[in-house]
Amino acid sequence: MGNRRFTAMQPEPSVSPPASSQVADAPDIQPDAQAARKRAHKQRVDDNKLAKRLMRETGRAIADFNMIEDGDKVMVCLSGGKDSYSMLDILLTHQARAPIKFDIVAVNLDQKQPGFPDHILPEYLKELGIPFHIETQDTYSVVTRVIPEGKTMCSLCSRMRRGILYRVADELGATKIALGHHRDDILATFFLNLFYGGRMKAMPPKLMSDDGKHIVIRPLAYVMEKDLIAYAALKQFPIIPCNLCGSQENLKRQEVGRMIAEWDKKMPGRSWNVFGALSRVVPTHLMDTGLFDFAGLKPTGTMDENGDTAFDTDDFAEPLFADPNTPIDAQDQAPDSPRHKTVFMTDLRGLPS
Repeated sequence: MGNRRFTAMQPEPSVSPPASSQVADAPDIQPDAQAARKRAHKQRVDDNKLAKRLMRETGRAIADFNMIEDGDKVMVCLSGGKDSYSMLDILLTHQARAPIKFDIVAVNLDQKQPGFPDHILPEYLKELGIPFHIETQDTYSVVTRVIPEGKTMCSLCSRMRRGILYRVADELGATKIALGHHRDDILATFFLNLFYGGRMKAMPPKLMSDDGKHIVIRPLAYVMEKDLIAYAALKQFPIIPCNLCGSQENLKRQEVGRMIAEWDKKMPGRSWNVFGALSRVVPTHLMDTGLFDFAGLKPTGTMDENGDTAFDTDDFAEPLFADPNTPIDAQDQAPDSPRHKTVFMTDLRGLPS
């Protein structure tokens, strides 16, 4: 492979005419028609911002973690949900614009769920004209036979699905496996581990598989779920609902998701601060002896700017975020604003410690 690396591409400029030319008042246009035109124009502007934001954030995530390299063959795991459809669509756009060359193959695992419309994805992918593979494995019967009724099926289903996809990646010669997990998934995993697992662990944007043979990437790591919901509606993807695990109520992950959503409503910025903390870990100020040698710690007699002030308390009077009452549409903020720096997660080292 070459030495070229993926760099976050600037979205192509919008070609929409100026707002004034679209919504200019005219004496022969009725007020209702004018209002409809203004609403339509605003919707077009919002849609354009959404598409640019998704391209920018996925591009930054890919570049930050060197997810895709020149010559890669990326296996995009497509479930038929909003996240994987959006990921495939965005990666295809990056493929056309990126300064490197990489291949994409879409893969769907048909788990033989009752009523699963197995014609939708093949028809959609054929229309796109991209390479794809449909792997058929009856994991549904296994999961429903092994797991008692009313119990969560996610864990077993996930393990079986993972093993199958690793095998398919080998057969297809894929160098990267792309999954559609987003920012909210990463946050939820962190809190699930914290609340129920007693450990600080999240869902990394890039990792090596447990068999040591594959690199798994999550290009949507910086993307909020609400943006993916809006994008799926905009693109009108043929969504296939999950009737196996997605319909199970009272799952801990759903509870954590509701908590995060409530934060975003009442305290804008809190969830992004937690997300930012995942890349600003200070091992010397935690308690994991595997990360820092507390037992061997000795005074050096040398000033350390990162050393503990010991008797001082942290001052959080100045939040990383701007006033919560200010607009949250961060792409319209100045590049040096605290909200912009935190939301887009490209260089948190520049934020105050």
